[in-house]
Amino acid sequence: MATPITTTNIARRALPGWLWFVLLWCAGVGAAVSLGFAFKVFMNLTLFAVK
Repeated sequence: MATPITTTNIARRALPGWLWFVLLWCAGVGAAVSLGFAFKVFMNLTLFAVK
């Protein structure tokens, strides 16, 4: 006789939509700021190399 296997579904609470928006917005702003900083550093390096 086979024993029935019961699986307990661990309830994962999904994040609300507004929290996803805030997290993705912060990640986008952080990426843009870091890209701008890297661009500024490389621009200064190349400008000093040309002079």
